Amino acid sequence: MGKFVVKNAKNGGFVFNLKAGNGEVIATSEIYTTEGAALNGIESVRKNAIEAKLEDQTVENFEKQTNPKFEVYKDKAGEFRFRLKARNGEIIATGESYKAKASCLNGIDSIKRNADSEVVKEY
Repeated sequence: MGKFVVKNAKNGGFVFNLKAGNGEVIATSEIYTTEGAALNGIESVRKNAIEAKLEDQTVENFEKQTNPKFEVYKDKAGEFRFRLKARNGEIIATGESYKAKASCLNGIDSIKRNADSEVVKEY
């Protein structure tokens, strides 16, 4: 089972990472101004990841989905990435870059499987 790790951000504030059971980071949050806001962000990931639809922006004429959703897209380097958007359209978690689309989709699946993980604070 994975875990959400909340820690101090380098430039102040708080961030969280969702880590898989092997310790690899699956998703990262934005910088929050307070610890409470970061914990609320984790709750939002927990709720939204389970019901989020997949919007694959890497295919031509992709079908737009309503929020919450995972958006899969290509970055400037041509690698695959995803972001999780909450019901209100705000980005609540982002993934790393992947060379293969299948790996990116596995990252999304891993978030869904690990969304109910424990919270660990590392300050």
